[in-house]
Amino acid sequence: MKKLSGLLLLAIFMVSCGSNKEKADLLIYNAKVYTVDDNFSEVEAFVVKDGKFLETGTSEALRDKYEYSESINAEGKAVYPGFIDGHAHFYGLGMQQQRVDLTGTKSFDEVVVRIVEFQQKNGVDFIVGRGWDQNDWEVKEFPAKDTLDDLFPDTPVAITRIDGHAMLVNQAALDKANITTETEFDGGDIEQKNGELTGILVDNPMLKIEKITDDLDMETQIKALKDAQEICFGYGLTTVVDAGIDKQVIELMDSLNESDELKIRIYAMVSNTKENLDFFLDKGPYKTDRLNVRSVKFYGDGALGSRGAALKKEYSDRPDHFGALLSPVSEFKATAERIAKSEFQMNTHAIGDSANYLVLKTYDSLIGDADDRRWRVEHSQVIDSADFKYFSKNIIPSVQPTHATSDMYWAEDRLGSERIKGAYAFKKLLDQAGIVALGTDFPVEEVNPFLTFYAAVDRQDTDNYPEGGFMKDQALSREEILKGMTIWAAFANFEEEEKGSIEPGKFADFIILDRDIMKVEIDSVPDTKVISTFVDGEQVYKN
Repeated sequence: MKKLSGLLLLAIFMVSCGSNKEKADLLIYNAKVYTVDDNFSEVEAFVVKDGKFLETGTSEALRDKYEYSESINAEGKAVYPGFIDGHAHFYGLGMQQQRVDLTGTKSFDEVVVRIVEFQQKNGVDFIVGRGWDQNDWEVKEFPAKDTLDDLFPDTPVAITRIDGHAMLVNQAALDKANITTETEFDGGDIEQKNGELTGILVDNPMLKIEKITDDLDMETQIKALKDAQEICFGYGLTTVVDAGIDKQVIELMDSLNESDELKIRIYAMVSNTKENLDFFLDKGPYKTDRLNVRSVKFYGDGALGSRGAALKKEYSDRPDHFGALLSPVSEFKATAERIAKSEFQMNTHAIGDSANYLVLKTYDSLIGDADDRRWRVEHSQVIDSADFKYFSKNIIPSVQPTHATSDMYWAEDRLGSERIKGAYAFKKLLDQAGIVALGTDFPVEEVNPFLTFYAAVDRQDTDNYPEGGFMKDQALSREEILKGMTIWAAFANFEEEEKGSIEPGKFADFIILDRDIMKVEIDSVPDTKVISTFVDGEQVYKN
């Protein structure tokens, strides 16, 4: 009887000890966790409760301290904070899934084949596509509309270059948009040869086509957003900066957030239109756990690939051509002054050194000495050596490393041997500003953030070209890149207190990878696979 009483007391003691453990929802253990905290520390386990990180530490200590509903043995795999794409086009990626995908085409003939196949399958009233790049073709010139006129005499066709700054349209589309050789425009080009339209539109004139293709049904838009979310989760992206969207799309995102259909976090840059600015600037920033609306996107100039980037001196491969600003200087400055008087952040697309100079000088005059405004220069691609001095933690460079490895084949042709030294200069930008926000600019580039990581370290394409790397002195370290994809990107969004690192109190957004990208041979990084993606501690993707 005494023996039985002793066993009973032991059982009661064990139960009481168990009940004293703190409650948690999830334990991740036996992992190599890169916290990206201030010390860039590594741990082997953490616990999650109510969608947030509760504590980090050793597997043994956390198992002893917590009672948890679920646990995952990471089997020694690397775990990182959920990646943040610092500049992308989330809605645009989703819409691209609903249209003709022309990425990777190696000739205009291949472009035409894809359009024909798409139309045979879908039979739409207006054919829209994106992704061609004449720089990847044997004939590196803009195509003309003649073939599309022959194949689709009555069906409008509008196919956008991969950078989103040039478009080829057929005559049916030109007629529908009322574009002729007499059409007036400001900023960009309506290309003519021998007094005839070629079908090429550059920058602002494209808006005339976009106005007649934007009448989309709600079902298509919802599917686009869900498709984009699925793709992003598969690459370990838990937050995406959508660089330029309208009020209606933002409201749809918010609605899908509330219904739990859209779980990815979005930092929304409001497109610079009068309607958008009148609504959002007067209303003030809007913030939920999943949607943050507190910035305005302004397009300063076009793209280097389509020679629309605004340069201080003429293009090296096109005499007397300087690119163009997309708005009058007076309009840009007036908009910047209006935003400076609000709580909103201003984020300006600037590729050429002339556009960057205008943006940097204007920013400096308005918020250079202000506290914590964090205005951003999107792309910061070609910078005059005299202008790097303007960057800081208040004027932040937001760059996309794969632009360097996509453009390196022809960028020096555009810029010349001296001017190229200030282009894609990520290390110079980091040294000056103290941070860089890293992104992909998808769907201009691929969604894959591991290509971002690889390009920033190695400055080569995946075929190891060029030998030694493109402007290798501008490479970033692996630690700098990981910060640029997490905590620095969060800082650029005013969100560093809630995401960007694995620390108690922050959202439990994290990813488990099949390899440790901080340690493996850099050549293997592009092949990295995401094992699992978590948002708020909930598994939203599993490979």
